[in-house]
Amino acid sequence: MIAACDYLLCEDTRRTRILLEHYQIKVPLKSFHLFNESAKESRIIDDLNTGKTIGLVSDAGTPGISDPGERLIAKCRDLIIPVVPIPGPCAAIAALSASGLSTNRFQFFGFLPRKKGKLKKLLTEILNYEGTSICYESPYRLPDTLKILASLDPQRECVIAREITKKFETFQKGSAAELLSHFSVERPKGEIVFMICGVEA
Repeated sequence: MIAACDYLLCEDTRRTRILLEHYQIKVPLKSFHLFNESAKESRIIDDLNTGKTIGLVSDAGTPGISDPGERLIAKCRDLIIPVVPIPGPCAAIAALSASGLSTNRFQFFGFLPRKKGKLKKLLTEILNYEGTSICYESPYRLPDTLKILASLDPQRECVIAREITKKFETFQKGSAAELLSHFSVERPKGEIVFMICGVEA
């Protein structure tokens, strides 16, 4: 599928080139990330309308899911331009599937707000949800987020998944208070998926 593309849109062309060289695939690469997505959108749409096949690749996870591509995909759907997903790893779903938390009902928030007031408000809403809540969080902000959560509901069960599908993948399960104590001493590293158990109905 990738080899059939006229070119690939890449979050980081250097990382994608490593993958293509491994499989000996030669396709032109173009930079496409959060900071240039809107500027390049019109040209990409023009190319698609002339019949070109364009691939979208993110560094990790799934394009459009807290990664570049959401705007472009929405525009393509509006213009009746086909969008074909290729199943691949998604940190949120992979983490949920191995978390031990309920998978019958869940909600996804992407990256949590940076501002303390907005974060506290969102966490309060999450604590009232009956299913599992899945969030992305920076390892640098995780202890502060756990501190707010523990102040709201110290016994709420949570799971912290780190570096999903990578060499140093880890899962840490416990109450908000227990995880706060753990990560206050052992500072987290890598990409974090933060899952919060739903409130009992």
